[in-house]
Amino acid sequence: MGSTLTEKILARHAGLERVEPGQIINANVDLVLANELSAAVAIGVMRGMKGASKVFDKDKIALVEDHFVPAKDAQSAKLAKLMKDFAIEQNITHFFDVGRGGIEHVVLPQAGLVAPGEVIVGGDSHTCTYGSLGAFATGMGSTDIAAAFVLGEVWLKVPATIKIVYSGTLGRMVYAKDLMLRTVGELGIDGATYRAIEYHGSTIDDMPITGRFTMANMAIEAGAKNGIFHADAKAIAWVKERTDRPFVVEHADADANYERTIAIDVDGLEPQVACPHTPDNVHGISDVTRDDVMVDQVFIGSCTNGYIDDLRIVAKILDGKKIASNLRVIVNPGSQEVWMQAATEGVLTTLAAAGCVVNTPGCGACFGGHMGTLGDGERAISTTNRNYVGRMGSPKSEVYLASPATCAASALTGKITDPRVLELAGV
Repeated sequence: MGSTLTEKILARHAGLERVEPGQIINANVDLVLANELSAAVAIGVMRGMKGASKVFDKDKIALVEDHFVPAKDAQSAKLAKLMKDFAIEQNITHFFDVGRGGIEHVVLPQAGLVAPGEVIVGGDSHTCTYGSLGAFATGMGSTDIAAAFVLGEVWLKVPATIKIVYSGTLGRMVYAKDLMLRTVGELGIDGATYRAIEYHGSTIDDMPITGRFTMANMAIEAGAKNGIFHADAKAIAWVKERTDRPFVVEHADADANYERTIAIDVDGLEPQVACPHTPDNVHGISDVTRDDVMVDQVFIGSCTNGYIDDLRIVAKILDGKKIASNLRVIVNPGSQEVWMQAATEGVLTTLAAAGCVVNTPGCGACFGGHMGTLGDGERAISTTNRNYVGRMGSPKSEVYLASPATCAASALTGKITDPRVLELAGV
């Protein structure tokens, strides 16, 4: 019996010929990630480890200030300084402060720190984003991250793999976010718990890299240990534009043993919306719009949909128009690179002219930290990845998840709106 893509990567990093689901291994890591929140705990744990005075490799650690930047208060500033001081003390090569980075999961691939066949662990659950480029990437607790800082390896259980095969062509105003919401809706929020999701099919082959980022990012919303794509020519070219270091491209064996295989035909798929209060409470847009669902806030950005492709979609819909008077629209580009590209292309001007506010790149509004938190009784439609009670602020608020196109259409009308309707109407 052959091996899955995840098993191939983990076996090589554990120095083993092959591994099996459920097997406990020690695997060498290619990169360890932390943000100012997870680093604060990890650094403290590391300080308490006997003989642990230095990180294992200053070039294989990435520290990103992204959750509370710019600092919203003195405590946030304290956390940011703690990580910055650690980066200076340890001479960390890849330290990204505000103004030079952005959201960790957008920044690291853009900086050439992610490549096919690698093992990457991070102190954030959406570390699974890097599976889009054919890496095994997973989030871990800060204690595990502290150990990885020092040892350069992690202890983990090999996950079984669920294979999902997508066929068909995405229709008008239907994007990777809609496809992944549909997937999470089918699997459920615990349907892939401690499993690897391996993405396959002609739909995936045609998908841009940023779409794959979106889908890998939300694997955790189904409980997955990791989500992973095979690195095709498109992905390899994307990586080689950003790094010249060598990497190994792995492929699942034809006779790999999958726990189960799911087929999803995307022909006829309409825009999808995850309704409160779980990411798997997913419905087609036609069901949601049967009632007028008014919104107070539209949020566009995050590590799920903060890419230049996403902002272009929004700008195209909003160009020459004004957002509805009953709401606010907050846009967070995913990184400084995305922000600058959007500025160069005039995207930011288009958004501002429509009435949007454009924040500095960061995670703030997504997790209810700052720069866009919701108050009691408010409702938002967002391109983010989670909509649990209190996720974006008040526990008395509601969050709907959708694609950038659906969010942009909703910004124009003040209620959750099918973007295809506006397109047909020429609005």
